[in-house]
Amino acid sequence: MEMLWFYIAVILAISDEAHTQIFWKLFFDFYVLLAGLINEVMGSIIALWIVHEVLEAIFHFVLLSIIFFSLEIGFFAATIHLVIDLFYEFAGLDMKWLQHRAFHFTIESLFFIMLFGI
Repeated sequence: MEMLWFYIAVILAISDEAHTQIFWKLFFDFYVLLAGLINEVMGSIIALWIVHEVLEAIFHFVLLSIIFFSLEIGFFAATIHLVIDLFYEFAGLDMKWLQHRAFHFTIESLFFIMLFGI
């Protein structure tokens, strides 16, 4: 196990920030158009939000799978990140940026420590 859990959590945090920078700043207009199309198809803001979170998870899956040369790591990283994001919204948590990042990092780190400890 060594420090792999730590590296995965750090790369996942960087991946989340990269996703924000790429899609919310660089491709904002495209993302808004895509959101409009998805909203038309799904017909629900909640469904639109879930589709967004799933697309974000796919982004993390691809990026972490490539970086760690492991589909399993990519899958588990994307899944735990998705679960945390869904929980965060459904629980109605309101955190500042650093608190949100620390929340993700803590849960993701514990998840990978437990996963690799098996």
